[in-house]
Amino acid sequence: MLNFFIQEGAEVAQDLEPVVEAQEKTLSIMDLLMTGGIAGQIIIAVLFVLLFVAVYIYFERLFAIKAANKMDGNFMNQIRDHVAKGNIQAAKVLCAQNNTPVSHLTEKGISRIGSPLEDINTAIENAGRLEVYKLEKNVSVLATIAGAAPMIGFLGTVIGMVLAFHTLATSSGQAEMGTLAEGIYTAMTTTVAGLIVGIIAYMGYNHLVVRTDKVVHQMEATAVDFLDMLNEPA
Repeated sequence: MLNFFIQEGAEVAQDLEPVVEAQEKTLSIMDLLMTGGIAGQIIIAVLFVLLFVAVYIYFERLFAIKAANKMDGNFMNQIRDHVAKGNIQAAKVLCAQNNTPVSHLTEKGISRIGSPLEDINTAIENAGRLEVYKLEKNVSVLATIAGAAPMIGFLGTVIGMVLAFHTLATSSGQAEMGTLAEGIYTAMTTTVAGLIVGIIAYMGYNHLVVRTDKVVHQMEATAVDFLDMLNEPA
């Protein structure tokens, strides 16, 4: 009988014990960024700077290319009329009012009217190279960031892995797997950050290249149209 009461009391005590539920450990991005050690935090900071530079260059160049692509559809017709009437000054004023790469090329060609066509063509080509250089200003930096950011992120991961295995080696193999795994996935965050920055910079670079090519093609078409105009019989 005594054993019966003891067993009953034990079962009741067991039922009264609080149920401890397994708490799932949440993964906070801020925790990952702040617990990556000094080396990891420095690399993350560098990647943030590269991201800011890439975004700034992208939008600055995008607005500049959009402004360069704006041109009156009747621009060349007006230039043709002024040149046909011999009103060269009015044609130059019209080019200055537009302030686009196309108008700059046209103004350069107008200023050379009277010279041989070969000289006019050379002057337009030189002006075109200058305008393309202005359009592509700092765009190569995006390409550099697109290639460098993933490598910088991978460098942070390698440093984190070296430190994690160093901890394992100095503890004679007695390091807790949880602590070791935490150090490893924290180190991997630099690679993730580097890939994100690299992808953003790469997409921005390609988009700007496409938009710049459209302006360059428009400049080439205008130069050919202008030279054809000069070749027309009087």
